[in-house]
Amino acid sequence: MNPQEIDNLSNEEIGKLFPIVLSKPKSNWKQLFEEEKKELYKLLNNCITRIEHIGSTAIPNILSKPTIDILVEIPNYEKTKDEIIQQMMSKGYYYTHRTDRNPPYIMFIKGVSVNGPVSQTYHIHMAEKNHPIWDKVYFRDYLIEKPELAKEYERLKEQLANEYRHNRDGYTAGKTEFVLRITREAKEKNA
Repeated sequence: MNPQEIDNLSNEEIGKLFPIVLSKPKSNWKQLFEEEKKELYKLLNNCITRIEHIGSTAIPNILSKPTIDILVEIPNYEKTKDEIIQQMMSKGYYYTHRTDRNPPYIMFIKGVSVNGPVSQTYHIHMAEKNHPIWDKVYFRDYLIEKPELAKEYERLKEQLANEYRHNRDGYTAGKTEFVLRITREAKEKNA
C-alpha cells in the first residue's frame, strides 16, 4: 500500500471506505492480539518496553469495531521513532503521526488499503510510558471490573454507530465525554 494514497483521502472518503460497524464479541480477539504482540516483539524487540491490548476488543462481552487496538510502550520517542517507523513500514504497516493528543505519538495501521479493509485490522499506538494515551489502560481495566459500565459504553457506541456510520470523527467525539469521565473515576480509584 502506498501511504500517500491513504493520506490523500478526505474524511468523507475514509468514512465511506471504513464505516463504523460494530461486531458481536469474538472469542479470537485475545488470540489475535497475542499473535500480533509476538510479531511486534520480533520486529522491534529492542524498542519495546511493554504491549497492552486496549479498546473494546479487550473488554469482554461488548460490541466492538473488529479492530484490534494495541498500545506499545517505547522507551524514548525521539531516539527510537525513526527506527520504529522504518522497521514497521518495511513490513507493510501504514504509518500515521498522531497529533490528537499532546505530545504527538506514533500510530500504525495493518490490514487496510485504499479500497477498504483487506484482512484483520490492527491499530498500533506507540508512546512513552508517561504519555496521556496510557490512560486507555485505566479505562479498559475499569470497564472490565465494572460490567454494568461496559454495557453502558456499548449502548452509547451503538447509538453513535447508527448516527455516525460514515463519520469516524463524529463517532469518536461522541464517546469522549463518557471516556473522560470513566477514566477519571478509574484513576481516582487507583490513586
